[in-house]
Amino acid sequence: MALIKSISGIRGTIGGKPGEGFSPLDIVKFTAAYATFIRSHSKNKKIKIVIGRDARISGEMVNNLVIGTLQGMGVDIIDIGLSTTPTVEIAVPEEKADGGIILTASHNPKQWNALKLLNEKGEFISEKDGAEVLDIAAKESYLFADVNTLGKVTKNDTYFKKHIDKILALSLVDVAAIKAAKFKVVIDCVNSTGGIVLPQLLEALGVEKVVKLYCEPTGEFPHNPEPLPENLRDIAKLVVKEKAHLGIVVDPDVDRLALVCEDGEMFGEEYTLVACAEYVLNKRSPAEKASDKKGNTVSNMSSTRALRDITEKHGGKYSASAVGEVNVVTLMKETNAVIGGEGNGGVILPELHYGRDALVGIALFLSHLAKFGKSVSMLRSSYPNYHISKNKIELTPEIDVGKILEDIQEKYKKQPINILDGVKIEFNKEWVHLRRSNTEPIIRIYSESESETTADNLAKKIMADIREIIKTQQIAV
Repeated sequence: MALIKSISGIRGTIGGKPGEGFSPLDIVKFTAAYATFIRSHSKNKKIKIVIGRDARISGEMVNNLVIGTLQGMGVDIIDIGLSTTPTVEIAVPEEKADGGIILTASHNPKQWNALKLLNEKGEFISEKDGAEVLDIAAKESYLFADVNTLGKVTKNDTYFKKHIDKILALSLVDVAAIKAAKFKVVIDCVNSTGGIVLPQLLEALGVEKVVKLYCEPTGEFPHNPEPLPENLRDIAKLVVKEKAHLGIVVDPDVDRLALVCEDGEMFGEEYTLVACAEYVLNKRSPAEKASDKKGNTVSNMSSTRALRDITEKHGGKYSASAVGEVNVVTLMKETNAVIGGEGNGGVILPELHYGRDALVGIALFLSHLAKFGKSVSMLRSSYPNYHISKNKIELTPEIDVGKILEDIQEKYKKQPINILDGVKIEFNKEWVHLRRSNTEPIIRIYSESESETTADNLAKKIMADIREIIKTQQIAV
């Protein structure tokens, strides 16, 4: 069993002892702590919080516990039911709520669930705010309401339509072009809430034919729900069999988007953001391009260099943030970025909202593909072709990770180095990024090059350096 307490929320495996698994007592404890935090920062006499959930098996149970706890804290609840992470993010400011809770463990397997915590803007709470919630929970410094001030529950099932309507209203989304392209697509929604909303979105966009795969929101995930190539063999085969233009894959809470080319090959989740960004940068008006508002972009430090290449080609500035959506959003605001996200298929379009949103990513990509007028594989081949090698080294308690990162930094001090989040070393167009995991006893090593072999070899070289440093540490002890 596992329970992971982090600044952005609480997640764990269902069951087990309190404090060890994601138990009912833990759900109540952290929900009460979050409600206490919200109340202490709100000027409103009566607090209102939006909740929504993905379709995983434990969702109903967790939903009932969260609603009951919030009512017990004197909080009014807007329950939008089966939903997506970006839909809840949109609902919070629409409802003028004080915050929001998304009940989802994102791409984790079915035994996991989580509380993702939002502020009044519908954005993930900051590191500082997250630390405050954890402190309240640790001290159990919350006070429940008396019988006369219990919270009330209002159900609202209109937000999928509202979300889709907001997407259709974007000037960047070209419904006429999508209709004219007569697209046939295959979708894999891993039996979660994407199976409800994706068909609605695609119909509204004018997609001619939608072939559904794993679209029943039962929470019984038919494969590992993380949208990685090794988990997408079924849709790859079906795209080819159906002679579809492309395949569309989302994770259980629909904030990550992966694409499959017409030949069954992966478009590459790193390139979801690249393609959407190129479209947005191309669509900027002459007045926008001539103004001080440059076409800036942001992704995290472990994402592909291709976004930087595309951005600079269009005269904008690319910036890299620390890993984590909240860090990407903070830097996007600081740099006035027109689009950003993460290399895991997460697209953030500020014009809609500051959150990863697979639905708006789909609308942007289909608009781009319709205007491109060629196949998905040809669109993919038009971008700089980089390869990322993802590796990790397991740690033991006695290993001094800080010293490892310091020694690596010293060894490569003649190269451009960024220590914003771990250590990132650049070698011309190649790079390697080392960072300690916040959830596992490992160091992650990501490297990128125009050659897959070179990317792998670069990672192996750094991993050999780390093992040598560990050996030196153990000898010294």
